[in-house]
Amino acid sequence: MSVQDDLWFDPSKCFIAGKWVAPAGGETLSLENPSDGSEIARIARGGRTDVDAAAHAAMNGEWGRKTALERGRILTRIGQLVLERVDELARLEAADVGKPLKQARADAVALARYMEFYGGAADKIHGETIPYLDGYTVYTLREPHGVTGHIVPWNYPMQIIGRSVGGALTMGNAAVLKPAEEACLTALAFAAIAQEAGLPEGALNVVPGLGEEAGAALSSHPDINHISFTGSVGVGVLIQKAAAENIVPVTLELGGKSPQIVFEDADLDAALPFLVNAGVQNAGQTCSASSRILVQRGIYDKLTAMMAERYRALKVGPAMADLDVGPLISARQKEIVEGFVSHADPAHILAQASVVDSAPEGGHYFPPTLYGGIDPDDPLAQNEIFGPVQAIIPFDTEAEALKIANGTAYGLVASIWTRDGARQMRLAKAIKSGQVFINNYGAGGGVELPFGGVGKSGHGRAKGFEALYGFSVLKTVAAHHG
Repeated sequence: MSVQDDLWFDPSKCFIAGKWVAPAGGETLSLENPSDGSEIARIARGGRTDVDAAAHAAMNGEWGRKTALERGRILTRIGQLVLERVDELARLEAADVGKPLKQARADAVALARYMEFYGGAADKIHGETIPYLDGYTVYTLREPHGVTGHIVPWNYPMQIIGRSVGGALTMGNAAVLKPAEEACLTALAFAAIAQEAGLPEGALNVVPGLGEEAGAALSSHPDINHISFTGSVGVGVLIQKAAAENIVPVTLELGGKSPQIVFEDADLDAALPFLVNAGVQNAGQTCSASSRILVQRGIYDKLTAMMAERYRALKVGPAMADLDVGPLISARQKEIVEGFVSHADPAHILAQASVVDSAPEGGHYFPPTLYGGIDPDDPLAQNEIFGPVQAIIPFDTEAEALKIANGTAYGLVASIWTRDGARQMRLAKAIKSGQVFINNYGAGGGVELPFGGVGKSGHGRAKGFEALYGFSVLKTVAAHHG
């Protein structure tokens, strides 16, 4: 499938200082459709020279001099234009990432919502006055870092651009965005929409390219004042090391091995769709995917049977068929997932979904697979697989469930299913996780809710007002007036 002729921007170019320019090296990269393996576009292979130009354009732009009210109006306008192009953006994302069309459309709507939220928040970030010594007035200001760098992954480009770039722009920062080379069409589309909305030249710059080239140049660039990265732990370590050379703060949203804990008093019918969907959405390629299901032994047989039935009903196929699950992003990602499950005991497989017969042979399809009776220390229960694989782990007591939930290196999201209010409060406080949901999972993905992890899931927060605080520098002013 080719989308090249349907684009309203040139994907073979970078977007720098408000203009579409060819990469300095003159090279492009092939962009693959995960559903059938075909080339859908050629994208720019940006590098250090392009990042230099983008950072310079960002430094000299007018965005930071605009009032908060003016910034908010432009961001809100971007959100309106995104809503007008939801269907176009959804088709681009579905073709690019491989996710079902309905999921891609939800991502486009979420991008618009980020712009609406941040547009409304722009003039509502206040400093404070601090009572101090007699003869002093002390107050604080929140000011932009300056130029922020954003390295965005391929699994949720629109959503992560919204919460990362959107938050940075809100606070008056200029942004240099390096989208993933596997999926960057909607990042470029966002730049075109932002320009149409009146975003000044230099406020947003987009440099596609390889991580080891454009991404490395951005994370080590001396003119970048803050870096936001979402992706793997290994790459996050490299980015943080590179940024440390320039003493630059970094927000890292990394991996997860998120548990859902189901107690015997839980409403299983209400829990069931959350238990399954949180593991297979976007083919499991989600940092906050729920890949561990902890089930109290008294309901273990009943719940595993319910989940297995739901798994067997799932249909896997090309993105545009708009089924339950699409392909994995690449042949490499499929190899990684297959490598994990090849070491698992097939006797523990409770159920698998089915790939439809009409799925193209060139697509990277992997059937969602449900494992039961998994030991908490098993690799399936410890490692982030980043594919549609869930491990069900039995437990007996609340204390045992807590130990298992906290028994990985990650701490991004967790969920508790119980009607016991005291238990809800105890576990919500005791679980080591950036987000805890009670009798739900994800809370509808609210843009207002601070999101981030602990441990190897990263640090710093995206979304909500907390993200805006992170995209600003606090200045204290102490005036002595006698």
